Amino acid sequence: MAIHKILRRSLSAEKRSTEVPKGHLAVYVGESEKKRFVIPLSYLNDPLFQALLCQTEEEFGFHHPMGGLTIPCSEELFTDLTYHLSRA
Repeated sequence: MAIHKILRRSLSAEKRSTEVPKGHLAVYVGESEKKRFVIPLSYLNDPLFQALLCQTEEEFGFHHPMGGLTIPCSEELFTDLTYHLSRA
């Protein structure tokens, strides 16, 4: 599955940067300036987050210049989504 390829590459690149707590994933979010967020891996199971990952694959493929998973959406949209997921 394509999502697994994205995550595998992102996780291996992430080991070279700042440590991320076990059970979490660092992502970079933003349309121009990227901001780093650390999210629980459980978010990856949510259909809304999976749709966002598919959009990420379409825009970036498997190359993520920030070293972690780069998500091409506004910071506001991402924080709204993660707020929704944290309350689910």
